[in-house]
Amino acid sequence: MERKIRVLVAKPGLDGHDRGAKIVARALRDAGMEVIYTGLHQTTEMIVETAIQEDVDVIALSLLSGAHMTLFVDVTKLLKDSNMEDVLVVGGGVIPKEDIPALKKAGIAGVFGPGTPTDDIADFIRKNVKR
Repeated sequence: MERKIRVLVAKPGLDGHDRGAKIVARALRDAGMEVIYTGLHQTTEMIVETAIQEDVDVIALSLLSGAHMTLFVDVTKLLKDSNMEDVLVVGGGVIPKEDIPALKKAGIAGVFGPGTPTDDIADFIRKNVKR
């Protein structure tokens, strides 16, 4: 039997709102993926270390604080430094459209805003995860 896609749902930084992250985590679980949720207030180093320890295929970052250009990019840099560039990184939250091209250039494969159907997120992950 093929291993389920393993997704780490993470909340970097000081953002204290996690309702969306929990909804996405549950939706991905219901879509047949194995989900690990880190909880609030994670450093980028903690997120990458957890990704390594849990041998995840995907890191799904959720952020509403406006620090996405720093924290999301830091995660991709730390993954590269750890030779974990095969991990798919997606991000969600309140992210201005003008920031999306720079995030994608930095290695965030998909960016999902408020109201994105959770099926779209699951489909994106299935289509883009490297196995």
